Amino acid sequence: MAGLDDVFGDLFSSVDGVALFSPSGSYYERFADLEDEDDAVEVIVVGTENDVGADTFVELPLEFDNISDRIRFGLEGALDQDIIDDGDTLACATSVFSDDIDTVSRVRADADNHTGIYDLFARSRADPEVVKSVLELAIELGQKGQKGKPVGALFVVGDAGKVMNKSRPLSYNPFEKSHVHVGDPIVNVMLKEFSRLDGAFVISDAGKIVSAYRYLEPSAEGVDIPKGLGARHMAGGAITRDTNAISIVLSESDGLVRAFKAGEIILEVDPEAY
Repeated sequence: MAGLDDVFGDLFSSVDGVALFSPSGSYYERFADLEDEDDAVEVIVVGTENDVGADTFVELPLEFDNISDRIRFGLEGALDQDIIDDGDTLACATSVFSDDIDTVSRVRADADNHTGIYDLFARSRADPEVVKSVLELAIELGQKGQKGKPVGALFVVGDAGKVMNKSRPLSYNPFEKSHVHVGDPIVNVMLKEFSRLDGAFVISDAGKIVSAYRYLEPSAEGVDIPKGLGARHMAGGAITRDTNAISIVLSESDGLVRAFKAGEIILEVDPEAY
């Protein structure tokens, strides 16, 4: 009977590097010793903190409960920092069923399959938890709609003062004197209800709901969006070019969620596949 090395050996053969996701110190030390060997592959630590003092480190803004998102972010971060090259194959060791590393995946880094998740979280001035909450809210709206019907929505996150200066109210602001924050379940119910009406939500770096029903007035000149997308996407893209905000847009027509930064789409998500 073949041994486990014979069965699983291909999983580790010819890899260009090993990515350890939030390893313990003792676990990392075992790999650090291997780096001294002549044929050793590079060891990359990925986590919210570099607790083990690794020389090669990719920071996660969030722990990412979804294992695919966790690995995808780590690889995109490693590519962005030129730690790995397009086409490199890595053994990614992470935890799925316990606090300890218990799962290894063989993954090929693909720059052409760039999702934008690294840009969205790592290069946004807003708190990563805020970005995550807004993205998840938009995805949930895309999945369920408003009373069973498709709905569109526009969330502008970060640099709220400048965004407010480049917009005007369409109606009264239900959040004008409130101190509520995105991510609170009750607040999210309110946001879903208000999403039926026109205008953008403006959210601060820290997640405070600054306003609803805002008509964005940035110049659309030079903003390139795919054909078929309308004024909501144009406004969402343009405001991120003229400010340091990001925007997350749910399309009523095709149901996709798109994130903009610096006037460009950096992430596209199908809520039904999320």
